[in-house]
Amino acid sequence: MMYDCVIIGGGPAGLNAALVLGRARRKVLLFDDNQARNRVTREAHGFITRDGILPDEFRRLAHRDIANYPSVEIKSEKVASIKGLDNNHFELETAEGNSFQTIKIILATGLKDEQPNIPNIEKFYGTSLFSCPYCDGWELRDKPLAVIADKNVYKLAKEVFIWSKDLAVFTNGEGRLEADECNKLLAKGIQVYEDNIAGLEGENGQLRSVRLEDGTLIDRAGGFVTPLWSHCNQFAEELGCKLNEYGGIQTDEYGRTNVWNVYAAGDAAHIVPAQLVIAAGSGSAAAIGVNGDLTNEYFGD
Repeated sequence: MMYDCVIIGGGPAGLNAALVLGRARRKVLLFDDNQARNRVTREAHGFITRDGILPDEFRRLAHRDIANYPSVEIKSEKVASIKGLDNNHFELETAEGNSFQTIKIILATGLKDEQPNIPNIEKFYGTSLFSCPYCDGWELRDKPLAVIADKNVYKLAKEVFIWSKDLAVFTNGEGRLEADECNKLLAKGIQVYEDNIAGLEGENGQLRSVRLEDGTLIDRAGGFVTPLWSHCNQFAEELGCKLNEYGGIQTDEYGRTNVWNVYAAGDAAHIVPAQLVIAAGSGSAAAIGVNGDLTNEYFGD
């Protein structure tokens, strides 16, 4: 069977793309290996009518909506390889050894995060430590917060200051603040610590304090970190897709990459800002691009 489009990635971008293409009566296959970037998050925010929704509940509701459109299939398999065919179609093989052919592909694979090298950080990430103040700042408002970052620490500290004036910035011995940046933070009453962090203390995912290498404890009730991100696979590179200035897959406003029949959506494409609602919107745009191009090709335009 030849699919009109295969979507790789079952996050908000891929799901919304599947919904739009299903409504356009396209034969679609969506691959979802259930490795969403926000799977450690207890609530998702900033999506109108879905503010505070559990990520698993969002996914369940999305699958329910998509089930109304019989031309869309969802498989919980991991795509292992993509091979371009001579006629500009593609063949995909999954880790389970199954093969599928498609005219077009949407890469909605998201990103994967690597947390800073701080002992115990994984115990608090997604519960009291987060990466996006727009997503979780409201829940931490007015609390004593930590900002832990080795890059863009000044920018992140300024953003978090909107939600809480009780801030302590930690560069963990690796980040760097310019002298004028440090002075501006200090002038706003923001504490700055440039020593290495020895560990985080707290219980049941709730941060209580940050412990420096010299044993100093700084009481904090939560905060924000900047994890290192990377693409979940090498498909874009292997297919020859160009990257944008942030390292994401370069696309036009309808998700088209520089490679014919290859589209991209979600965090893997725009990188920042990274919000559920923005990813879903880009998935919709990519689906419209796919459908429009299929239609034009059918008419020979």
